[in-house]
Amino acid sequence: MTDLSLGFLFTLLAILILLSAFFSGSETALMRLNRYRLLHLIKNNHRTAKLAHTLLQKPDRLIGLILLGNNFINIFAASIATIIALRLYGEAGIAIAAGLLTFVILVFSEVAPKTWAANHPERLAFFASIIYTPLLKILYPLVWVINTLANWLLKLLGLHTINQFEAPMKHEELRTIVTETGSMIPQQHKEMLLGILDLEQATVEDIMTPLNEIHGIDLDDSPNEIRKQLLNSSYSSLPIFKTNIDNIQGYIRTKDILRLVKSDDIKPEKLAAIQRNTYFIPNNTTLYQQLINFQQNKQRLAIVVNEYGSILGLITLQDVLEEVIGEFTTDPSDSSPDIQKKSDGSLFINGNITIRDLNRSLRWSLPTNGPKTLNGLILEHLEAIPEQGTSLKLFGQAIEIVQMDDNAVKLIKCRPKNSA
Repeated sequence: MTDLSLGFLFTLLAILILLSAFFSGSETALMRLNRYRLLHLIKNNHRTAKLAHTLLQKPDRLIGLILLGNNFINIFAASIATIIALRLYGEAGIAIAAGLLTFVILVFSEVAPKTWAANHPERLAFFASIIYTPLLKILYPLVWVINTLANWLLKLLGLHTINQFEAPMKHEELRTIVTETGSMIPQQHKEMLLGILDLEQATVEDIMTPLNEIHGIDLDDSPNEIRKQLLNSSYSSLPIFKTNIDNIQGYIRTKDILRLVKSDDIKPEKLAAIQRNTYFIPNNTTLYQQLINFQQNKQRLAIVVNEYGSILGLITLQDVLEEVIGEFTTDPSDSSPDIQKKSDGSLFINGNITIRDLNRSLRWSLPTNGPKTLNGLILEHLEAIPEQGTSLKLFGQAIEIVQMDDNAVKLIKCRPKNSA
């Protein structure tokens, strides 16, 4: 090699530096590929995407091949640079060549190509997969020896290798992806996707109508009173009970009693005859499981009970669906019937609103792993029954208690942080 001209040696050195840049950049590009977009391209019969996916199935082999080629080229380049330095400056040029080559490789073969590859992974990764696929077959025996020794060393040190490319995505990771999609997904669709993801995290107790808010028919009332309640009810299903709401007998669907209302023949025994059996569910049932239960049992209404069998509230199929697609309201401008916005920007909020509804409607971040309603959260925070007019800061949000109902917070007033 000492007989080769300097021009040829400089040309060979430049080629080696470019090859080193290719190996370094392609490593970053292949590891930066979005695996879900890769799977999408494979379904659309993208040939180079299939090659890249096959290579990434065995990342230890791919990395072994890339590092084998990169190290061989860098060592070869160092040898060429040493020969050039000896010819030009003698032995003193060896130190100059080492320093200069280190700088050139660092900038032109490492930082620059890896930075570009990180920003455009598909362009380089798909091209590199065309080269690496046959190259891996040719050099497989050598790559296998290197990987075997490396894996043996890791095992000796008590370290285990896991293929992160195939690791399943966790719930919170998928939620973050949906949240950070920006304008790629319309806001309404994004909220629906997040609602579906949250069905596994929330329970029926999080969204149920509490016991004290259940509207039902008391069979001990007079026929005229029952008829008036049926005519004025806006619900499609109504629980029926005797004397006390805790003693629920079943429920009736308003469409089943139209004949009785028209004929004025509304008697407790007539209602009892057409009642449907009560469907009870435990309070820790997830919304996803309850949606499945509603479908399998052909039910639209369920009574929520605790571990002692005491009734806590009521949940309907509509309640679960609203967690996905939002509130069913007659006025599109109403974000929630429990939140009233005044002209000065202040908000009056019903104390019985669930924390989940409040967070969703106002983009707040109140904790959901404790009390299920705003009233419960305030009482837990104060550790006492507040008086009307009490002001406090609830997890950074200033609120004022406007109205109390016995020992419960009925209405609060607040001004959102982002309001003037």
